[in-house]
Amino acid sequence: MLFGAPHVVRSGDTEFRFRQNSDVYYLTGWDAPEVAVLLRPGAERPFVMFVQARNPEMEVWTGRRWGPEGAMSRFGADQAYPYEELAERLPDLLQGYRNLHYRFAEDGDRDQLLISSLAKARRKARKNGLQTPDAFFDPSRALHELRLFKQPLELERLEKAAALTVEAHLAAMRATAPGVFEYQLEAVIHHAFQQGGGMGPGYTSIVGGGNNATVLHYIENDSALEDGDLVCVDAGCEYGMYTADVTRTWPVSGKFSAPQAALYGAVLESQLAAIAQASIGNTYRSIHQVAARVLCEGMVRIGLLEGEVDDLIAEEKYKRWFMHGTSHWLGMDVHDVGAYFQEGESRVLEPGMVLTIEPGLYVPQDAEDAPEEFRGIGIRIEDDVLITKDGNRVLTEALPKTVEGIEAAMAAEA
Repeated sequence: MLFGAPHVVRSGDTEFRFRQNSDVYYLTGWDAPEVAVLLRPGAERPFVMFVQARNPEMEVWTGRRWGPEGAMSRFGADQAYPYEELAERLPDLLQGYRNLHYRFAEDGDRDQLLISSLAKARRKARKNGLQTPDAFFDPSRALHELRLFKQPLELERLEKAAALTVEAHLAAMRATAPGVFEYQLEAVIHHAFQQGGGMGPGYTSIVGGGNNATVLHYIENDSALEDGDLVCVDAGCEYGMYTADVTRTWPVSGKFSAPQAALYGAVLESQLAAIAQASIGNTYRSIHQVAARVLCEGMVRIGLLEGEVDDLIAEEKYKRWFMHGTSHWLGMDVHDVGAYFQEGESRVLEPGMVLTIEPGLYVPQDAEDAPEEFRGIGIRIEDDVLITKDGNRVLTEALPKTVEGIEAAMAAEA
């Protein structure tokens, strides 16, 4: 049993734009609030939905509703009822089963509804002899394993999200100049997302100029870009409920300085090595291990670290400047679902998995233990990678990431 996402108040009597729970959408395609989904294997009507009833008066204010009839005719439910009838009908629907897959402790009101329904079902079971659930499982164990492996339709949506994200980053590169504000680049990016048919950003966009880029999740985006700085942009378009996740870093002036290019080259070398590692049979963790080693070698080469690479890795000294992981799953959620470990071991990569690869270097302005020419520079390079039977495919490869490629893209006319 799954419940849809609630409306969330933004302020006063206004709400954030509704976005469906990813698991519910994955199973049903239903994108309206107030929905519960019950799957009953072996039943005469196994796919049951509880949805908003048609209400002409409310539909004038909040939009047309499919109602129970639409849930069956358009979304394939075997049976559908008004959401208001959930408490009444659930006790009967729970009978005949030993196991219930439901995620407790996410919503107290829903938990109480389910507990009350189970109690009523058990009372009825004393008379009719039917089983009632007495074993409970988190549905994500099975459902998130399914979501980890992307089907062709899902890949189409991810590819479209990636293409729109590439166009948005290119537009932002062309719009960059000293004096432009971070929020203006953010506006360029979001415009490109929706102009191309996307739903908007799949997560809060990061646009950090100069020292702001050394804050990993900087989202204020309210500073002016300064000549001589870099700007780090982490932004991905959501299309059809699937999101891209891409980061590029480029010079405000259109040209990298020598210190900037040195740091950037170390990050790019690390990312390319990590992408090469992302193939069938290698583990998820090995991607980070490769990225960290190559980046550590680069930091020693350019003077950001001193010592033997093996020792620096063993002692995790590289985390002073590269403190986050290299990858995460990608799909309906930007940090998508799916186990990273199996039986205590790092997951082996298989075809259909999609993940990000995103090493970075972050040297705050006040880092007195870093060479002065590197202070105030934050760099991250991130692409979206599909694991295939032949290796991998970079879904965002159309977006330049070499020093020369970025400078050329910034100089190009729209």
